[in-house]
This record gives sequence, structure tokens and C-alpha cells, in this order.
Amino acid sequence: MVNKLRKNWLFISLLLVIAVYMCVYIYQTSFISNGTRYFVLFDDAMISMRFAKNFAEGYGLVWNPGETPLEGYTNLLWVVFMAIFHLFPIPAPKISLFIQLSGALFLLANLVFVKKIAEEITDSLIAPYLAVILTALYVPLNNWSLQGMEVCVLVLLISAVGYLTIHSIKNEKFSKWIYILLFLGTFVRMDMIVPYLVYWGFLIIFDSKNRMKHIIWGAGFLAFSLVSQSLFRHYYYGDLLPNTYYLKMTGMPLILRLQRGLSVMFDFIRELSWVLFILPFSVLLFRYDKSTLLLALVFLAQLAYSVYVGGDAWEHKGGANRYISVAIPLFFILFVYGLEQIKNSLLAAVKEYKTIIGFLGNVGVVLIVALSMLNFNFLNEHSNNIKRVFLLYRPNFIEGPKLSVEVAHAVNKVTTPDAKIAIDVAGTIPYFSERQFIDVFGKCDSYIAHLPIHIPSKLSDYQPGHMKGDSKYSIGELKPDLILGFGRASDDSNDAEKLVDEFYIKVIVDEVDFLARNDSLEILWDQVDQEP
Repeated sequence: MVNKLRKNWLFISLLLVIAVYMCVYIYQTSFISNGTRYFVLFDDAMISMRFAKNFAEGYGLVWNPGETPLEGYTNLLWVVFMAIFHLFPIPAPKISLFIQLSGALFLLANLVFVKKIAEEITDSLIAPYLAVILTALYVPLNNWSLQGMEVCVLVLLISAVGYLTIHSIKNEKFSKWIYILLFLGTFVRMDMIVPYLVYWGFLIIFDSKNRMKHIIWGAGFLAFSLVSQSLFRHYYYGDLLPNTYYLKMTGMPLILRLQRGLSVMFDFIRELSWVLFILPFSVLLFRYDKSTLLLALVFLAQLAYSVYVGGDAWEHKGGANRYISVAIPLFFILFVYGLEQIKNSLLAAVKEYKTIIGFLGNVGVVLIVALSMLNFNFLNEHSNNIKRVFLLYRPNFIEGPKLSVEVAHAVNKVTTPDAKIAIDVAGTIPYFSERQFIDVFGKCDSYIAHLPIHIPSKLSDYQPGHMKGDSKYSIGELKPDLILGFGRASDDSNDAEKLVDEFYIKVIVDEVDFLARNDSLEILWDQVDQEP
């Protein structure tokens, strides 16, 4: 053990530096509200946190306590993981910190496997470290993982299985852990089936010695995952598919979804630069290798899946979305490997001064990787994203949480516990406001989720999961006491405006604007600062 630590002292030192980097990142996401420091996750992650909180408190896997269960999350095992922390007496402003620190640990573990994979495919001493650094400093991956999304677990599982697959094929040994980890991944998020199929198919084709074992184990674990999750959904939710599937994948023309997905893919590649994107895959043309082929296939499968689902809702931030980020370390490994192969090909043509030229070649690879790292993080051609790499500018997605916490405090101040609130930001505010909420976007509303989408006038306005709504239903039928957001109307009428003009008035509480139902008995009118 001591000898192993001595041997890996440089890598361990690098991990410690990265761990400090992640802690500073996490601290930068926090803020002071009402004299208390808050740690708050990305709003979608806070939706999962509300399910986790209710589950831990005995209400079941529900968004609102007492309501009929509805699967408004996409990450069952991650929700259960979050629920564990809610069993301890951790103050609400601090509990998200533990999820963020967990994300940091998962990312650090991922870096171990990034290094292991790189060492399996190259003899270079510097290539594994360069791949680790590229992964550790990639802003989108850190944004998703350190702000509470299950991306941190999925990226670890994909990298770990990648290493186990390469190692088992090289040594012609069967590893049951490949299927155990992939199986767990499908419970973290169901679309982990995509890399599951890639790894499984690859092993069936290229590991002929253990082919029958792969067929049996792969099919068995996949069938058990699909059957058990379907039975659970049917028993607990009365449906075979999650509500989020209907919200994102139905009521929308397939051609529109694919057009948007392709647009997202081309924007992603353009940001990376076409030359840098093609470089890792061009290596396969003149140096065929099973290991590099596997890494390329897994990454390209995730890219194709992103196209199929129409991309994510946060593409305007730039960089890899949640579907691509889980496989981005494999791309970085291939990228560094490609540079190494180009360097080695050039050195092979040199007959004199090989030591000096080899040293200069390594320096050149390091410089190219450093410049490429800056380019990979130059998201939407905005210089602040480069500053974010070096923690000189606060991370993405943190502008809203402080306002959301202040809104939550104002909601609690102006309403009774029985109040109903319509909202289009369904995570942070509901988590810190123990009230009944109406999700106008439909993630936690079956009726909205099954509607056709509100087709945008231009493709860039399309946001998956945020394109459905019906104000006559959410406001007219459900009659919320407060309105914090409208969502999107399902037609071109002025239903929302008519309903608001007739039944609601604008009020201000602690400098926060609300629309309050004028006849509501759940509004504490004496707490209203201003009432026009």
C-alpha cells in the first residue's frame, strides 16, 4: 500500500489540487440570504431534492405531500441517494452542500478511471495526466456535476465500465462488474441504456472467448432492469413510463425534435472547432485499435442520443449538454491519444537528435492541450467562461437561486400552509416553501405532460420539457392563490391575461412581485407591502 502511494504520489497530489479546486467552485455557488449562507443546487436538481425530502419524511415519492404519486423525476436512484441526507438533522440551507461534495467525490473517482483508461491505450507518461486535466477543467461537466445533477454518477459509471471493458478484452477475462455497474446506471437514469447497449454489443462482438457469458449476463441484467422498473412504475405510479417521457417526447413532431437535436450537435462541434473534434476520430483511420474504437463508439452514441431527444433545455449556456457530458472524458482521452499518435508519427521520421526533438514534441503536445482546453471552454464565445475555468468568475446557473430563496421566504410570509401556488420554476422555490404547488410546465403534472407542444416561431426558442402549458387548466381550473409563472399557453389565445385581469391583482411582498387571487382566503393580506 505504501509503495503504491509512493509510486502514484504525483497523481495523488494532482487529485488533491483538483479537490481544492472543486471545493472553491462549490463555495462560489453559495450566497447569503437573510444573514444565512445557502448552498442551492441547479433548479432541476432541486426538483429531485423535493421528491427526496418528501420521501425521507414519509410522504412517498411525490412532489406535493398528499397528492397522487407522479414520476416527475428521471433519476430514481439519485433521488433515493438525496433522501438519505434528509434523514439527518441538516439545516435546509446546508443540505445541498452535502450533495455537491458527493458530486465532487464522484468526479474525483472518475478521474482515477480516466487515467487508467489512458494508461491502457498508450505508453505515454504525460497523456494520462493531460486527459485528467482536460476532464477536471471542463466547465460544463463541473456545472452539471457540482450543482447536484446525477451526471456526476453517470460519468463515473461510464468511465469505470470503459476501463473494465478494455482491461477485460485485453486480458480475455470476463468481468461481471461491467454489468453490475451498467445495471445500477439504468436505475440512476433510464437512458443509461444507451451506453449499456454499446458496451454489451462491443463485448459480444470482440470478446469471442466469453461471448456466451456476455449474452447471458447482459441480457439478464437489462431484462431485470426493464421489468423491475416497469413493474415499480405500474404499481406505484400507475404507468409504465415516467411523466417526463410524455412531457419531452410526445406531442411533438419527430422532425422538429431531430432538427433541434442536429442544430445542438453542430453548435457543440462548432464550439469545440471542427478540426479539434475530428482529430480524435481520425486516428482510427490509420491506427485501428479495439480500445479506441470502443471509446469513440460510446461517445458518438451519446452524441446521437442527444440528437434523438432534441438536445437539452440549457444549450444557450454552451458546451456539452447533460447527455454528452457523461461521455466527454472519453473524448478527451481520444483527443490526447490522437495528439500523441501524430507526435510519434513525426518522430518516427526523425533520425538525429531524437531525445531533444522528443522533448520538444512533448512540450508541443502540452501546449496544444492547454490551448485546446481554453478553446473547449470558450462557450458561446464568451470570455467569462474562460474566467470560470480559473474560478475568477462565478459558475453558471447560480444567478437564480438567491432570488428563488428570497421568493420562497416571501411566499411563506404571505400565504397559509394550505395555499396553492402556480410556478414555472419547480425546484428551489417549492423546496424552501412548504406549500402545494402547481407545475405549469408539466414536469409534475400529468395533464400538461400529455398535451401537444407549443411550437416556437424559431428553432432556437425550442426548449425540451418547457414547451407545454394550458393556462385555462393551470389557472382557470386549479385556481392557484398565487401565480409565480405562467408557463406556455397551448394555443394563441389570451386566456392567461383574461384570467389574471378578472381574478388576480399584483401585490408586492419584501420587494417580490406576485399575482394574488383577489378572493383568496389563503393570502395573509396584512403581510402585503403594496397592493395596487
